[in-house]
This record gives sequence, C-alpha cells and structure tokens, in this order.
Amino acid sequence: MLTSKMLADWREFEHLMRQPGDPSVPIILCRDGRTITQAKSLSPDMRTADYPVVRGQPALIDFSCSLVRAEVLTASGMSLIRRRPNWLRITKGWLFGTAKLSARNIVSFRDHILSHGIERPLVLMIGAATRGAGTNGLYETEAFRQIAFDIYPSAHTHFIADAHQIPLASGSVDGVCIQAVLEHVINPQQVVSEISRVLRPGGIVYAETPFMQQVHEGAYDFTRFTEVGHRWLFRNFETISRGALGGPGLSLYWAAKYFLRGITRSRRLGDILSLPFALAPLMDGMIGEDHKIDGCNGAYFLGKLTETSISLSNIVDEYRGAQR
Repeated sequence: MLTSKMLADWREFEHLMRQPGDPSVPIILCRDGRTITQAKSLSPDMRTADYPVVRGQPALIDFSCSLVRAEVLTASGMSLIRRRPNWLRITKGWLFGTAKLSARNIVSFRDHILSHGIERPLVLMIGAATRGAGTNGLYETEAFRQIAFDIYPSAHTHFIADAHQIPLASGSVDGVCIQAVLEHVINPQQVVSEISRVLRPGGIVYAETPFMQQVHEGAYDFTRFTEVGHRWLFRNFETISRGALGGPGLSLYWAAKYFLRGITRSRRLGDILSLPFALAPLMDGMIGEDHKIDGCNGAYFLGKLTETSISLSNIVDEYRGAQR
C-alpha cells in the first residue's frame, strides 16, 4: 500500500512506536507475513490496550479524547473530513503562486535537515494522506526516510493517529512537516508541543497554516492565525524563515467565492461566478511582504528547535506587518 520512495520501511522505525498519550509504553505490532493484523501496548503494570487495524494500518488513537470516532473509522476507513480533490488544490496553488513558495520552503526544510550530516534522516509528515503542496522535493528523494500519518489511511501513510498524541518516542525524528493541519485540530498548541517532543535537539519543523480563509472542511475547522500569532505558536523554535503564504489578492478571491456561494445558495454557481476574482491573487506579486502579512491568506514557518522560548513581552517585536 505504501508507494512513496522516501517512505521508511516499518522495520526501520517500529521500535520508535509508542502508546498515544504515554511515550514510555511501546507499541507491539503483530503480522501475517508483511500485513499488520494487530496492534497493542503493554504497560509496565501489565495492562494491555488494543488498537484497531484499518486497511492494514494500525489506528494508534486514544478515542476517548479524540474527535476521530472509532466506529466511523473502522467501518469506512475514510476521513471524517470531506476533502477537495487533491489535483484541484495543487493546480490552484501553482496558478496563484503559493505552491511555488511552498516548494522553495520545502527545499530549504530538506537542506537544513541534511546539513546536520545525519545519514538518511527521519522526517515525520503529519496529515499526509494526500501530498502537501510543493512537497515533491521530499517525496522524490531517497535522502530521507519518511514516517507519515493522518486520521485515515492512504498509500502515503504508515499509520492512523491524532496529532494531539503522536505515537512516537520522544526525540525520535529529525524533521516534521505539517501543512494545512493546525486549523483542523482542537488544541494547536498541544500539537506543536508534541512536535517539539518527538523532534531531536536542533530538529527542524516546517508548518503552513491559514489566516484569511473562510471555513473549509465543515465542522472540523477550528482556528486561524495571523503571521505573528503563528510565530507565537512556534515560540520554542528559532526562526529560519517565515512569512505570508498568499497575499490580500488570494484572500479577496476566497472572500468573493464564499460571498457568491452565499448569495446564490449554490457552491457550484458561486465558484463559477467568482472566477473573475481569480485574477486578484495574480497581483499579489506587486504587494510588499509587510502588506502581504497583514492580509495574508496563510502563514508559513520554518524553524529549528531550541531550548529557549520567545517571551510574552517580546512577541510584539516579532510583528513584521505594515502597521509598525
């Protein structure tokens, strides 16, 4: 089922798997040949916990404290979130320039990890059931070993998990990539804390999160961040690069599309009528970075895990918008 060149073989990282919520307890996988048939954990006090296996991938989730519903996942093996076709999202990204910026950032993410001199470093991809924008720089190289998960199985994932409780040992990976995920979690700070936990000292993170986007993915859309708010979220990381991902033009297109959907009470008709506004993102290249930040469609952050943190009193100095 696994198709990407860089997806690690289970034998390379199985020893790193841990019980969700308790990284001191290892996960035990049982197989029939190469197929995983059972997943369980065994705590020091000899208590066991069993996890379902969906389409050959263990669902390592504590369902008592997750939005993911065990009965829905095990019955259908599909995501609770209704997702757009990936080809459409990627096409729009390249047309509007955001995918090109993502691709450059991903290459920088890759190069910073490789600069540590580790042979075939481990990179964790969160929300990776579909390929993120601009990620070919990772998927098409054998310089990495990739561990990938989402809340449903796909050909690009190893296991199913909730990012609030990443089922990996502490200090086990060299990099983490998380694109368009943090708006869909209940507690983004907890997810970032988990990212910090599983990263080795000096590990690299790359994140993309929306700001001026309307609700997408229905009920499973919870949060937005300004660019400086995004920086605060990753306050335990040293900045390598950060900024706007899509400017006011792209934000205008999003707003027009949702306005016209509301007026017409039709998603399809609203999307058709909003097509003239698709010219607006093409003019974002004429806007300075500071004004882009104030009206950005999303924000990106590339950073290195450190032992220090930005203080509350210093976060306002991190603002890079036009209203300084």
